[in-house]
Amino acid sequence: MSESWFGQTFEVTLGAPGHGGFCVARHDGRVMFVRHGLPGEVVRAKVTEDRGGSFCRADAVEILTGSADRIQPLCPISGPGGSGCCDYSHATLAAGRAMKAAVVQEQLRRVAGIDRDVSVEALPLTENGTGWRSRIRLAVDGAGRAGFHRYRSSTILPELACPQAVAGSYDGLGDAQWRPGSELTVTVDGAGERHVVEIAPAALSRTGRRSPGRRGASARRAASVQPRAEKAVIGSGRAHEFVSGREWALDATGFWQAHRGAAQVYSDLVAEWSDVGDGDVAWDLYGGVGVFAASLADGVGPSGRVVSVEFSRRAATDGAQALHDLPQVRFAPGRVERSVEALPVPSVVVLDPPRSGAGKDVVAAVAARGPERIVHIGCDPASFARDAKLYADAGFHLDDVRAFDAFPLSHHVECIGRFVR
Repeated sequence: MSESWFGQTFEVTLGAPGHGGFCVARHDGRVMFVRHGLPGEVVRAKVTEDRGGSFCRADAVEILTGSADRIQPLCPISGPGGSGCCDYSHATLAAGRAMKAAVVQEQLRRVAGIDRDVSVEALPLTENGTGWRSRIRLAVDGAGRAGFHRYRSSTILPELACPQAVAGSYDGLGDAQWRPGSELTVTVDGAGERHVVEIAPAALSRTGRRSPGRRGASARRAASVQPRAEKAVIGSGRAHEFVSGREWALDATGFWQAHRGAAQVYSDLVAEWSDVGDGDVAWDLYGGVGVFAASLADGVGPSGRVVSVEFSRRAATDGAQALHDLPQVRFAPGRVERSVEALPVPSVVVLDPPRSGAGKDVVAAVAARGPERIVHIGCDPASFARDAKLYADAGFHLDDVRAFDAFPLSHHVECIGRFVR
């Protein structure tokens, strides 16, 4: 194991962007993942994490030779030592999209063996990269103050200043006292109503309470996903959203695309790429409240069938209510990997899995049912590439791919791929 560089500062030249919001540099035979820099810049990089392996993590704390793409950071809390919210805040939108495109291309090539030129497209209502996020999750520290987690840390920065949020999202929240250890979800819905819901603290095990290491972090993550009590403190707690003239009512804590312009764009693309016709059968997996199911229903017509599989029973109930006038749509609450064998044979399958991707079992189960086309939405380029490789191994070809800047000021990017046999 090499000597730890933690806390040391080195002058390095930054290379290509990597998946995770950093640029790759090299020093003394080791790789450094450096945040807050841009390709080609010469910076002083301070090591923030070093576990003695082949790489370490660092922050660019001084820019010695800057890039023409560098701007004054738009986010005041995301720099070295700050929040992890806006790791591209210091880059022009065009430069950020170019870096994201490079990462998507690299992941597809390295993980899936697919060489494909990719450009990252802007979404409507993005403007200068601020004010696009309609859903925020805030942490509450031990003093009852709402804020954001510091990057790769459980500590909380109690400053409500991230510029991604829709205007007015934070009003009054920084002055209020909240239950220590709780979380807040802030939603500004399609009707313009703001909903603030306080989520009770997670019930931690002894390991989660006492262990500062990986076991404790794992226990805390496990506890955080368990059901917890929710209380609407501002607004009704029921959000109203709109796509293609149709209205959905859902819990403000339920899933909806964070970017105000995303749901309509993705829905239109799913309708186009699914290419379903009258009488076809379509699956909408990880379907949420059925936004894509509605798009598919128009294509299959009254004689076709759309089955939406969603683990959240509440989301499925809300979706069924919103689509009550479409008898060709059926909601089937349950886990995707346990449901697909019982579904009717599809012509097309649409999947919008969580950030971790669909994975081997789901891809294998879908492929075994023999759909003609698969439309896959992925919010992480690495998991998207892993799933693309699984589709290729199952006999599907990546016919087309588009990437969208659904998370401006950050390194995150949304990919949508069409796979055909």
